[in-house]
Amino acid sequence: MKMTKFPREQREHVINQVQLYFQDERGEELGRLAAEQMLDFFVKTLGPVVYNQAVEDCRKLMLERMSALEDDFYTLEQPLAQHRRSGL
Repeated sequence: MKMTKFPREQREHVINQVQLYFQDERGEELGRLAAEQMLDFFVKTLGPVVYNQAVEDCRKLMLERMSALEDDFYTLEQPLAQHRRSGL
């Protein structure tokens, strides 16, 4: 699945966060273009990794839920009555 673009408001927020990070953590002023390029790089590089992990987490959760649902169905089964045959 290809990564779609962020909505403009979210993209602006993340770019600002990148710039703040560099200022606060590294004491460097990062220009807007550099912050945009950095965001694009990380989305391209890390996006698929994060996405795939999220899909795997969802798959595991779904399997756990399906297993629990299967157990619930077994509890709904009614026991079969045992019939005795006369003369045996």
